[in-house]
Amino acid sequence: MTPATRNEWMTVAAARMLRDRCVCFVGIGLPSAACNLARLTHAPDIVLIYESGTIGTRPDVLPLSIGDGELAETAAFVVPLPDVFAHYLQGGRVDVGFLGAAQIDRFGNLNSTVIGDYATPSTRLPGAGGAPEIAAHARETFVMLKASKRSFVERLDFRTTAGFGEGAGARAKTTARGGGPRAVITDFGILAPHPATDELQLVALFADATLDEARDAVGWPLAVASEVKQVAPPTTHELETLRALHARTREAHARPVVLPTP
Repeated sequence: MTPATRNEWMTVAAARMLRDRCVCFVGIGLPSAACNLARLTHAPDIVLIYESGTIGTRPDVLPLSIGDGELAETAAFVVPLPDVFAHYLQGGRVDVGFLGAAQIDRFGNLNSTVIGDYATPSTRLPGAGGAPEIAAHARETFVMLKASKRSFVERLDFRTTAGFGEGAGARAKTTARGGGPRAVITDFGILAPHPATDELQLVALFADATLDEARDAVGWPLAVASEVKQVAPPTTHELETLRALHARTREAHARPVVLPTP
């Protein structure tokens, strides 16, 4: 078997954080792969919620978008979008929110709106979606993001989603009921907030990553925990399951779409 890629390390590390029977509000991309890997390995009864209103979905392949029919077809039930936010999220029924972004700062605040000046940006991004509400109300939030000085920045170009604000207890002074970002899974390891300052610090490294690599990938002086753990490599079972999931996904999405005859 070929060695795991960094994307696979990220996905496996994130999947391991999910416990069985937890309720997880998940997005598309790496977060979706991580949640479904957890479901296919150690957490068979995890409850996955996608923003389109699908509850308890169990897709055989990874969805292309939250509107992918695979999600509705394999869901326990489908509810209107307002119910997802009002009844489940704001009702305190979501354990974990999985988010991505274009930028993150040292206190876990996220930007998914623009790169550059808001009025004249160099890049206009998809925007907030449900991320601000997920970050505000989920009991804890995980962020998955490849690290570079363009994505891990000293100052966000735009604050789309609040993490710990300016740190040092700033979040606790707001009305946000969720616990905030508990882990940031990168392609070198894992960051977590310092219990006193709320600043993200390095708490775990992948076995083939180094501290220098982590520091070089982050756009601020990276804090390092007193003990940095080593993330165990993906097991054969985890890798085989993840690669089979991606293979099924590629095959399914490569098939031509057959439209019904008028």
